[in-house]
Amino acid sequence: MESRTESKAESAISAHHRAAADTWSLGGEAYNEISFAVSDALAHAAQRLDPRQGEDILDVATGTGWTARNVARAGARVTGIDIAGDLLSAAQALSAHVQPPITYRLADAENLPFPDGRFDGVISTFGVMFAQDQQRAAHELARVCRTGGRLVLATWAPDGSVREFFGVLAPYSDAPPPAVSPLAWGNPDHVTRLLGEAFDLKFEPGINHAYYPDPDDFWNRYTAGFGPLRRLVQALEPARVESLKRDLAEYNASYMTEAGLHAKREYLLTIGHRR
Repeated sequence: MESRTESKAESAISAHHRAAADTWSLGGEAYNEISFAVSDALAHAAQRLDPRQGEDILDVATGTGWTARNVARAGARVTGIDIAGDLLSAAQALSAHVQPPITYRLADAENLPFPDGRFDGVISTFGVMFAQDQQRAAHELARVCRTGGRLVLATWAPDGSVREFFGVLAPYSDAPPPAVSPLAWGNPDHVTRLLGEAFDLKFEPGINHAYYPDPDDFWNRYTAGFGPLRRLVQALEPARVESLKRDLAEYNASYMTEAGLHAKREYLLTIGHRR
């Protein structure tokens, strides 16, 4: 018989997100290294949110809490939610020193467990974009943000290096593609359709710069901390794993410099003011 804790955890997550929750949880604390690699983009988002002391801020799909900590450093009271329990456990441990304390909760972006207008600001960095029901998730972002409040989203661009990265992984997976690509959140027109009725929107493109000694280091960090790749490697026969490793090394070859691997990832920052 499942425990009450397990029942409560499952009820907090939409049925169609439970497999994804298990997959992202595989990264555990090692996912923090993935966040470190995109930390310039996470800082960009937090600075545009401009959190202030005493404000209540929600970080949706917080992962290991990198963005939550960026926001809390200004003195804001931050709540971070995620569907991946092991990432939240890591976030709590990594955030133990932060004042004011950050509250972490297991919750689904499509059904946020907060009253209307609860937060002065809402932020999500490469997180809410992976919710399956994009319209529902957008509705929830707007619902919990107070009138006059602020929204900032960092989302990967629909074209460019991240699309190419997922394109390398796709032939090795038997999972069906989502009905609407998460990368659609990187298109201003799409975001306007999702959020334009509730927010006045502005957009700012950015490029994440990540550095690794070589493609092997990239492989080691991502197979340890990036849940989707870790799950894929676990499911493949050894020969297929080696083939995938070679394909990722070929993908990264164009980013090699004299100093090492310099990956560049295009993203979009959405900045909203709640009407």
